[in-house]
Parts: sequence; structure tokens; C-alpha cells
Amino acid sequence: MQTNFSDAQLDVPEIARANAIIRKCVHCGFCTATCPSYQVLGDELDSPRGRIYQIKEMLENGRPADAKIVKHIDRCLSCLACTTTCPSGVDYMHLVDHAREHIERTYTRPWHDRALRWVLQLILPYPGRFRLALAAAKLGLPFRRLIPGKLGAMLDIVPPRIEPPAAHDDPQVHPADGPRAGRVALMTGCAQKALNADINAATIRLLTRHGYDVVIADGAGCCGALTHHMGKTDASHRFAGANIRAWMREVDGEGLDAVIINASGCGTTVKDYGWMFQDDPAMAGAAKTISGLTRDITEFMADKGLAEPVHAAQLRVAYHAACSLQHGQKVTEAPKKLLRAAGFKVVEPRDAHLCCGSAGTYNLLQPAIAGELKRRKVATLEATGPQVIAAGNIGCMMQIGSGTGIPVVHTAELLDWATGGPVPRALEGLPEPLAAE
Repeated sequence: MQTNFSDAQLDVPEIARANAIIRKCVHCGFCTATCPSYQVLGDELDSPRGRIYQIKEMLENGRPADAKIVKHIDRCLSCLACTTTCPSGVDYMHLVDHAREHIERTYTRPWHDRALRWVLQLILPYPGRFRLALAAAKLGLPFRRLIPGKLGAMLDIVPPRIEPPAAHDDPQVHPADGPRAGRVALMTGCAQKALNADINAATIRLLTRHGYDVVIADGAGCCGALTHHMGKTDASHRFAGANIRAWMREVDGEGLDAVIINASGCGTTVKDYGWMFQDDPAMAGAAKTISGLTRDITEFMADKGLAEPVHAAQLRVAYHAACSLQHGQKVTEAPKKLLRAAGFKVVEPRDAHLCCGSAGTYNLLQPAIAGELKRRKVATLEATGPQVIAAGNIGCMMQIGSGTGIPVVHTAELLDWATGGPVPRALEGLPEPLAAE
């Protein structure tokens, strides 16, 4: 795609990078076939190609964002299916991130939109605040049918159980069982700790059972993704910087073999810390180091090898590939291979490349589109006739779980169970052979 940035504009590193990305686009339109928002809306402006045109025009003219472009950029899920499809290697992720930052700087949203985003920024990255918000939201559940739009969408994510603080998430070292194979840090996350404490517990057991000391680093917290994708760069960099410093203390101390992530949305962001801090001389080296150490739990376990399964429950598992894992991190085969190695029968839904509609805060900010994507995803998963659905991202688990009666379990929980851990809570009390050992 031809661009016409001035020399003065290209002296700005962010603009120079955006220019290089835009110029790679050859107008082929392959991205429209895999873009979820385009599939639902059928509007060229809601396709990656259409958004690139709009971003190009906005940045070239150095103009503030307007309501039209904000509408179409906001409708992007950042699922990154387009980057998997693109034959030209267009780095759409960083381009749309730059556009969102530009929007945040130059556009004044309607007061209700600003208020909602402020509330999300204030609550979701902090597990204690999120627990309180979930408890308050439960009071509105009896009136759900009377509450429309985005407020109603918030009620839809309220889980039956709000997780209390879990001791295993406190800063500490969980020692390896038996001979020590290495030392890793686990990112315990933010919203996940309030929504499902079992995921971190299962991940810790899985890693220690395979010989790894698991460090919960003091000072680590939210990865920054929630604010990053709202264009709030200062906030996202504060979260990211805290993580980098916390993990680098471990790297410089007893060392780390990896930083383990069990929420793939977080993993995509942490692996991008090197890019995020490339213009910061004080942080660039450390950020690059942490990005290089970061592994999804399934990526790490596939590389190290899974212990012999001790449970023989041959469940039919529908594997949901989270967008942030399959498109953002390009981790596609490892989760399925591990589940098969653990004795599960793995099936995959039609159109597995399409998003479920969760996408961080997307299902709260764009509930209508997210709801349609959920309906489609649940239908394709249920069509495989599974006994359980496995996923590697808490957002996907909550989104899909709100649309089906089939148990939704994290991949790490199933791998932990198969190699000696407890039956996942979502499967307790279900008839044989579902919960059989």
C-alpha cells in the first residue's frame, strides 16, 4: 500500500514503524475471510484491510481520531486471525495498538463510554477490587432481563462462585517434587484469580510434579493487556514494568528457565514486552529478556515432555483454540498433542480459527457482536459431541461457559488430573465414566 508520510513524520519512531507496516499491505483481502467482525457485520470498514486504510488516512494527515474511525477500530477484537492469514506478513497487531493509543490521546469519548472504561481500568486488573465488584453484581442477577446493553453484559460474566484469595498465589517458591529439573516463574494474573483459582493451583502441581521449582515473584501482577488494548499506554507500561522488574530480580538471583503463563491473552502481551519497551533505554534489555523467557504452559510442557498418565478417563474433549494462543503466539499443536498424550480424545470444531467473542474486555464493550460470536462458537463446539471443552484462556472459558451446559476446563487442569492431580472441580459429581480414574 502506498503511503505519503512526510520526512518530519517519519522521524517519529512510532510513525516510521506504522509506515513500514502499512506499506506491506497489498490489498489482497485474504484477511476478510478470517476476520470475525467482518464475518458478522459484512462491512469493509470492519475488516483489517478497511481499518488499515482508515488508520493510514488518519496518521498521514496527522488528524485527531473521529467518531467514525473510533467505531470501526473499537469493533476490532485484536484476535489476530488476519495475521495468520496474511500472505504479506502485515503486523496488524502493532498497527491497531498504535491506532488505539492515538485514539486515546486525540478523541474525547461520550461520557458513558469514558466512565465504563475508567471503571474497567480501575477494577479488572486488581483481584481484590474485582471480587468486590463481582459480589455487588450478584445483587443484580435477579433483574438481568431488565438490564440491557453493556451493563447487562457485565452481569453475564458473573460466575456462580467468586474465588477467595488463594494462598498458593502469594509470593513464595513452590518446591519441585523429587529431583529438580529447573526453576520457573508463574504469572498468577489478575482477573483469573477472582474467577477461577483452580487454574493456578493445577499449573503449580503440574510443574512441581515434573521437577520444577515454581516462583511466585513478589511485585508481579496484571500483565497490562486490559489497559493496553484500550490505548491506555501509560497504565499498561506501569503494569508491565512492575512484572519485568519482579521477574528480573529472580533472573539475576537464582535464575529462571522460563516465565510460565496460563492465560494466553496475558502470554501474547508478555511476549511483546520487548516491542513495547524498545524505545526505553532503561527497560529495553530487561523487557527483551523477559519476552524471550515467556512460555505458555502447554508450550513449555510440550517441550519438556509429559509424565506417564495415571488416570484413564478417556474423555471426548473439544479443544477451543484461544485466538491469543493460536494467532498471537502461534502455539497451535502443543495443547492438542499434550491432551492426546494424556489419554483424552481430542476433537476440534469447525471454523476453529474464529474468535469466541471474549477478547479481553470486548464482550463488555461490544456485547452485541461478542454475543453473536459466542453463539456461533458454542454451536460449533457442541456439534462435536464433547463431554468437556478445554481452553487455555480464562476469558474464553467464561465466554463459552456462559453459553453452554458442557463443562469448560482449562487445559492445564486436565493435564494435572491425568498425571496425578485431583478431578477438575467442573467435572466433579458428573456420571461415570466422565469422572472416572
